[in-house]
Amino acid sequence: MRTTGRGSLPGVRPGVLEGDLLRALDRCEIEVLFQPQFSCATGAVTGAEALARWRHPSLGEIGARDLFAIAERAALVAPLSRHVVARALEDAATWPDNLTLSLNITPEELGDPRFAADFAALIGRSQVAPRRLMLEITEDLLLRNLPQAASALKALRGLGFRTALDDFGAGFCNFRYLRELPLDALKLDKAMVEGVPGDPTGTAVLRAILQLGKALGLAVYAEGIETEIQRAAITAEGCDYWQGFLRAEPMRSESVLALARTARGMGHG
Repeated sequence: MRTTGRGSLPGVRPGVLEGDLLRALDRCEIEVLFQPQFSCATGAVTGAEALARWRHPSLGEIGARDLFAIAERAALVAPLSRHVVARALEDAATWPDNLTLSLNITPEELGDPRFAADFAALIGRSQVAPRRLMLEITEDLLLRNLPQAASALKALRGLGFRTALDDFGAGFCNFRYLRELPLDALKLDKAMVEGVPGDPTGTAVLRAILQLGKALGLAVYAEGIETEIQRAAITAEGCDYWQGFLRAEPMRSESVLALARTARGMGHG
């Protein structure tokens, strides 16, 4: 899940933010926060998704979506992504082995034939085992080059990494992806849980997607859970994991560890 930041950034001259971003990368000013993920069955923290944040000196906080859009204009996606991954790995190395780390993979990265080997080498230099990593890809990434994406994911999965299709339900929900990609999980976009359980049609669609995920042997995560009613509904329908503002906004690594200690083994009945 790439959370939205400030949307458009009006009143900023073209090229200014791009230059600011280059300097911020040189100074290691891009920080990484983590969105905790919870087990539907027990309430325990099972891992977290790494999200980039940039505290711009005059514009304030810029979220991941806007940040990567600026990076794309400045041809800085690759160095920004490497920076985020490196910082996230450094933090995750201090976590217990039962906590996983989810990393967003950009279209530019997955479209590079060298990506799988380069990424595996980067992880090999860290203290985080591949089995603890979930690589998240979005539909727009697949629309660009499905065969290349499938090839890269197969190579990474063969090395022990897990893969998830992110924001499922936000786009076309092309079921061809589920057939052709080596996936371990689906992450349902928050649009899939809006109105649930009060909306019978929405609940029926959610139930069908969860049944499909189970039939394919995929773990299913629900994003954007903001109310206890939503959490109870997805749990009743058989969802495996969730993340959202109901229990945690994006936080620093040490806060993830503290939350994991307090939430361990908490059931919801």
